[in-house]
Amino acid sequence: MRLFTITSFLAAIAFLPGTGFSQLNLPAASPSATVAQGIGLGEVRIDYSRPSLKGRKIFGSQIPYDAVWRTGANKVTNIVFSKDMDVNGNRVTAGKYALLTIPSTGEWTVILNKDADSWGAYTYNQANDVLRFKVKPRALAKPEEHFTISFEDFTPTQAHVVIRWEKVQVSFPVKQDPDAEIMAQIGSLTSASEVNAGTYIGAANYYFDTNRDLNKAFDWASKALESNKAFWVYALRAKIAAKAGKCDVAVQDAKAGLPEAKKANDMSYVLSLEKIIKDCGRN
Repeated sequence: MRLFTITSFLAAIAFLPGTGFSQLNLPAASPSATVAQGIGLGEVRIDYSRPSLKGRKIFGSQIPYDAVWRTGANKVTNIVFSKDMDVNGNRVTAGKYALLTIPSTGEWTVILNKDADSWGAYTYNQANDVLRFKVKPRALAKPEEHFTISFEDFTPTQAHVVIRWEKVQVSFPVKQDPDAEIMAQIGSLTSASEVNAGTYIGAANYYFDTNRDLNKAFDWASKALESNKAFWVYALRAKIAAKAGKCDVAVQDAKAGLPEAKKANDMSYVLSLEKIIKDCGRN
């Protein structure tokens, strides 16, 4: 009897905190997740937990309308900016913030708050808000079982943060304009005493893509060709020449690069070079 009592006691305290015994390790009901997206020259990362519907009515019930919500489960959802970003048209400095929301039927309020380490929204203090703005919810055709945050509709300099759960979706844009930083890099690197072909190629491409000085872009592409006669460098100068109205050079470069592009079976370049030859041949 004494042995049974001691054994039962030890079995019981094995599950008590602070006893030094091992604890049960079970799957989280709302598993943690991280999503990240490169935007401009920076990155946005979101750390959150993912609750599930499990047959429940969520908005207006489990999560009341017109009250601050942690935008997930467990610890407050975090959004981290590696560089200063524009969030829904508002400048936000680099750093980690709580991503909170106030769900409502007509519109949601999105909040970025300095207190990024709180558990839930229980200690939320509006005085720590960095940004507040309104967004319109959109009804989903099918319910989203698992709470989801994703990046969608992205370009090199912008993406939308999309929040979905139940039959509701809200989103907002995040943008990082790297132009000033890139132009400073180009100015510094192209004026150095030694400049490699990769720098000239990058600078020429950026000027072409952003509709800047095509003569300068052409000069940089020409300098790149002096040390790198790969078909993609011929293609670079060809497209710049064509856009600048220098069709003789464009056709010459396109014909020079086409055989190697075909040999490499790089159909993107093959089609591009063939188009330059065809279009410039009409002029």
